[in-house]
Amino acid sequence: VYDWSREVITCDPAYYRWTQWIFVKMFNSWYNMKSDKAEPIDTLIDHLNNYGTYGLAAYTGEEIPRLSAQEWRSMDWEDKQWFLMNFRLAYLAEAMVNWCPALGTVLANEEVVWDPEKGLVSERGGYPVERRPLKQWFLRITAYAERLLRGLEHIDWPESIKEMQRNWIGRSEGAIIDFRVKNSNGDTVRVFTTRPDTIFGVTFICLAPEHPLVFKITSEERLPEVKRYVEWSVNQPERERISRTEPTGVFTGAYAVHPFTGKELPIWVSDYVLMHYGTGAVMGVPAHDQRDWRFAKKFGLPVIQVIDHPEADVGRGAFERKEGVLINSGFLNGLEVKSAIEKIVDELEARGLGKRKVMYRMKDFLFSRQRYWGEPIPIVYVPSKKGGEPVPVAVSEDELPVELPHMDDFSPRGDFEPPLARLKDWIELPDGKKREANTMPGWAGSNWYFLRYMDPHNDRLPVAPDKEAYWGPVDLYVGGAEHATAHLIYARFVNKFLKDIGIVSHEEPFYKLFNQGMIQGTSFFIWVDWEDKKAYSKNVVKSLPETIRSRLMKVRFPVKYIKDGQYVDIERIEELRSEYSQFKDIEFVAEDSGKFIPADTAVEKMSKSYLNVVNPDDVIDQYGADVFRVYEMFLGPLNEHKPWDLKGIAGAYRFIRNVWTWLVDPENGPRQVSDEDPPVHMLKVLHRTIKKVTEDIEALSMNTAVSALMSALNTFRSSKVIYREVAEVYLKLLAPFAPHIAEELWQLALGNNPSIFNSSWPSWDQKYLQEEEVECPVAVNGKKRLVVRMPVDWNEDKIREHVLNLPELQRYLSGRRVKRVVVVPKKIVNIVLE
Repeated sequence: VYDWSREVITCDPAYYRWTQWIFVKMFNSWYNMKSDKAEPIDTLIDHLNNYGTYGLAAYTGEEIPRLSAQEWRSMDWEDKQWFLMNFRLAYLAEAMVNWCPALGTVLANEEVVWDPEKGLVSERGGYPVERRPLKQWFLRITAYAERLLRGLEHIDWPESIKEMQRNWIGRSEGAIIDFRVKNSNGDTVRVFTTRPDTIFGVTFICLAPEHPLVFKITSEERLPEVKRYVEWSVNQPERERISRTEPTGVFTGAYAVHPFTGKELPIWVSDYVLMHYGTGAVMGVPAHDQRDWRFAKKFGLPVIQVIDHPEADVGRGAFERKEGVLINSGFLNGLEVKSAIEKIVDELEARGLGKRKVMYRMKDFLFSRQRYWGEPIPIVYVPSKKGGEPVPVAVSEDELPVELPHMDDFSPRGDFEPPLARLKDWIELPDGKKREANTMPGWAGSNWYFLRYMDPHNDRLPVAPDKEAYWGPVDLYVGGAEHATAHLIYARFVNKFLKDIGIVSHEEPFYKLFNQGMIQGTSFFIWVDWEDKKAYSKNVVKSLPETIRSRLMKVRFPVKYIKDGQYVDIERIEELRSEYSQFKDIEFVAEDSGKFIPADTAVEKMSKSYLNVVNPDDVIDQYGADVFRVYEMFLGPLNEHKPWDLKGIAGAYRFIRNVWTWLVDPENGPRQVSDEDPPVHMLKVLHRTIKKVTEDIEALSMNTAVSALMSALNTFRSSKVIYREVAEVYLKLLAPFAPHIAEELWQLALGNNPSIFNSSWPSWDQKYLQEEEVECPVAVNGKKRLVVRMPVDWNEDKIREHVLNLPELQRYLSGRRVKRVVVVPKKIVNIVLE
């Protein structure tokens, strides 16, 4: 049952006003590591005014720039705004992006592929993609990484989903180490490593192709080759770079100095190093990292073993386990790995060469999209008085929403400008400011929609805190695992931010998560002769000459034109031809029976491209919404994939029809209902069913709940009397599965008013669940022979005596002597013969 007064439309300006409001709040917030939450940017400004960056525990993801209070106060407005951009939770920064001129937008890494001939292309359409730097808006989700990890321990989610989020966040404890570049002007290569204990095994340094030091430190003679390699590698898709087993790289001609031994370490560039993970540079320890080992072997670099372990054989591969004793490592020699990690980090910090560091694989969310559709980003740019870049500032809250203007032509033009940039009257404001032309991503509005349901008409806040405190958090969220590292983690992040600013009271938005299984479809295939433009029924193919059979092609056939789930609906062929051009001129050659049977079937993912999508409207038109609902629930366990079977829905149809005819005579209308108390045997069935359905719904075992309802109905229909108590309780149990027929029978057959959904859910009485008798199988020499009913309170001696005297058992004994009788009360009796 839906409450349409709570309807939410994320593209409605009345809704996305609050999506923009959340962005503005993030823009005007920073993350205080001391309080472990977001705070207004004004509190940061107060700290800078009084102390500069001294004692500032702000999350930036990078080193906090050193600044005195006097230096801060002496800065002009523009410089202050750019400085604050280091701390804002919604911030502008330059990033390397996948720019697709044909589509006119930036594509995520998952949306591009490598084509051997064309290079980097879009996954859809195969259009060329360029890797280019672009100013983009980001949300600083990494500030919430620890809270996102901690929160997983307090919610009832599938462990597989939790692990996916843990891996996505990718928390790593290690150390930052600085390697000085030889013969440079103070340049250092900063690396992050989870294995600082292996520092004496470093034989090279490797930079990501995008690393800012690459061209700065590359020698003149190596520059052409390095340029060619960088141009090639930066256009490789990340998936290709990660999965490649054969390493690639090029030497820069520069060397770094080992911080403890002083040895020169060659600096290479390789695309197995990713700029967005860690620092974009690695210290190569080939003896104890398999990627480094492959790289060293490919380019003939030294391999120095620094961990002694019986299973280590660095000639055949890296030994990566954190086990063993340090060797060839100076002051670390003889230490176990765990102790060596602590000691080397202490030494790095003492010498000013590095420090402890926690890093995350997850990066801040890219929030800009260069397309028309999407919520406008509520930012305007103030022209610089110094000739610099325009300064971004947030739109004031009372100016929200910034509505998406009408455009007749919003197709991409192949340039870097989003479509909205072409609307000069909209972009350029009277005071000289300019609007942001990028729009928000598709998931911007879906990150918090569940909160708006709680207070859909509030025009002062996205949700009133008191209403969120009453309704929230969401008790049960049903969704697929495909959302694990997208919507589900975005929503958790936004919810935590809203808690920080006092809008919501719960740290987590969804208490329980359930992953539903996928409804699979049956795909149908037919044999087609494209040369003669004929399609042949399955059995007709057998009679065709080999010359024709050899050129037949097996092609997909749309399931909507399959009748009774078995054969092609010949009567709709003309409709098929008009809808699917590939069948326009095809003649369908049926069998003698007049039926056209497909060549083959397969159970697959239900997909438009597979032509096996079943339109629920078509099923509902034929069988009704209640039958459709009951059949879906009856298909199988909710968390498992289930094939849709057009033939199987007949059982659900018969069940619903039997419910109706139990209470309504098809010719004479509602049947007579008795107000007398039902007999005990019917009450036993009724209360067992209440318990079963109630517990199954709580466990989301809808299929077994429906099965219990079907079984109970058989008992109730066998009675000549319809008891009101039985009928009312039964309809209440049926209502969640078949709401329409339950409501109609509640009023029409039982004369009840108001709605069944205003009545209370039934509860079971324990006394009706206790059996006076129990069925017990009787076996002879382990083979089941009889099933006997007996009182539940009989002891073993009474059971033994009763069973041995059963006349119907004697033929199985065959006059043989009984050696012993094994009795398991209420379970089984086994007679062992000599």
